[in-house]
Amino acid sequence: MIDIITIGSATRDVFLSSKDFQVIQSEKFAGGAAECVTLGAKIDVEDCTLSTGGGATNAAATFVKLGFETGIITRIGDDEPGRDILADLLSLKIDTSLVKNVKGGKTAYSTLLTTSSGERTALVYRGVSAEFAASDIPFKTLKCSWLYVSSLSGNIELLTKIVAHAKKMNAKIAVNPGGGELAKAPQLRQILTGVDVILVNLEEAQLLTGMDTKDGKELAGALAKVSKIAVVTDGGKGAYAAQAKSRYYAKNRGVKSISRTGAGDAFGSGCVAALAKGLDIENALQVGTLNAESVIQHVGAKKGILTKWPKTKELEEIKVFVSRV
Repeated sequence: MIDIITIGSATRDVFLSSKDFQVIQSEKFAGGAAECVTLGAKIDVEDCTLSTGGGATNAAATFVKLGFETGIITRIGDDEPGRDILADLLSLKIDTSLVKNVKGGKTAYSTLLTTSSGERTALVYRGVSAEFAASDIPFKTLKCSWLYVSSLSGNIELLTKIVAHAKKMNAKIAVNPGGGELAKAPQLRQILTGVDVILVNLEEAQLLTGMDTKDGKELAGALAKVSKIAVVTDGGKGAYAAQAKSRYYAKNRGVKSISRTGAGDAFGSGCVAALAKGLDIENALQVGTLNAESVIQHVGAKKGILTKWPKTKELEEIKVFVSRV
């Protein structure tokens, strides 16, 4: 039986890096900043990198590289980007028997404009990945020890069925919801009740809880009332987790970022890999942090993924602080 099956998107990614991509601070844009170029100019690009991405493929890459028998449920088109994604999955020895190849469909595609600081803006074409349906998942025969669910393009009904199926087959389930699911926060909170792991960043945690606080520990605690384990990442500030009355904070090492694309997927899948191995939350935060730190030092969501289990000395470099409430 497969250890872990990931469910979610698969994309063809093109990374364009240029010193001419400038960040402009302005309240006219959500978040107070924009990535800009001179209108009408011909912009020189210093680097162009082709890769594959999407939450399901990125997470699957972590799991298989860390020693788990891994499968994936995703949707691709019968086009060149889809063939590239399939070839990448097969090269990693990920089980692709549940990949849906949509005849006449177009594969999801992203162009990522990366600044010299590693921040980026993604231009995303969702393609067939935006059309997930229950028919894409063989519920009658689906068996595994863990399910890792990323974006389902807002298909709350399908997520409900997946969570119910995990309970039915006595599998553990981790959910890293996408923007479409988070836009339906009240429904999402109900669905996530009792799941094993919720993985979100700080802004997503605010949306999911309806809380204004930027205290990651407080947000994780609120989400732990919904799931068994809640993990909240806060970029360069570190990550928080909560379980019952225990609270955790993992401090990262402040490594230099070349590209932050895939950092969230690397962190979440690293955490779940540790939990699937039977380790505790402290170790999970350490593995997640090491995986994310490695990924952001490369261009492409998969290139920096850990290729072997971290040694004890490496894990201890990530300091985790534990408290009780």
